[in-house]
Amino acid sequence: MTLIYHCQLELHDSLYYATREIGRLYETEPVLHNYALCYALGLVDSEIYSTTVAEEHSYRYFCPEQVPKYEEHLTPLNHQVIYVTPARAVNHTAILNTWKYANNNYHVEMEKTQKNIPSFGRTKEIAPESRFEFFVISQKQLKLPKWIRLGKWMSKAELIVEELRQPKTTEGLFTCTHPLNPLDVMFTNQVLSYDVVNMPPVSLIQNVQMRGTYYQLNENKQIKIPVRMAYRFRS
Repeated sequence: MTLIYHCQLELHDSLYYATREIGRLYETEPVLHNYALCYALGLVDSEIYSTTVAEEHSYRYFCPEQVPKYEEHLTPLNHQVIYVTPARAVNHTAILNTWKYANNNYHVEMEKTQKNIPSFGRTKEIAPESRFEFFVISQKQLKLPKWIRLGKWMSKAELIVEELRQPKTTEGLFTCTHPLNPLDVMFTNQVLSYDVVNMPPVSLIQNVQMRGTYYQLNENKQIKIPVRMAYRFRS
């Protein structure tokens, strides 16, 4: 039996991560990547997955190397038949923050200097009380956390979860307005057109017209999401 959890996320802090860098402006797109959500929901660190104790603790408290291991960490979710979609903003506002820092070459390179040259940058962040929604698809009951943390500042967010009734499965031509990870859908559906949301590590797509099998959610017939989504990675 397929279970679909409708998840709503409300920010209690401003959310920042660098979707794009435009000169000294670091902008946060109002879309949450499904990779980030898997980590935030605690699915990667759960004991039911094949992570060693050393790895688990190193990622909770200390990261010895800045090398992403998405394939290694997320592939176990495929074995558990658990999939998390990217999240879209239901309503949001943006705020601009300016930060300054001083030249610290004397500290880094042990050089003497009489100059203190300040520099600055700006971050465009998602404001508190903004709301996002996403879906978790599973073959078994899941207990998702009430509170999670996201982004560079580990911003606090409240998670409201609703288990949907057995979704109706339909096959044919449809449009998915919800953002999707293209690597996870293109092998099982015929993608015809889409808009690109540029963001690392894998750009997402939205307003996707495709042909294949999809869930039509009873609560909102406008929301249609593809069936058989799974984490796939570039070879």
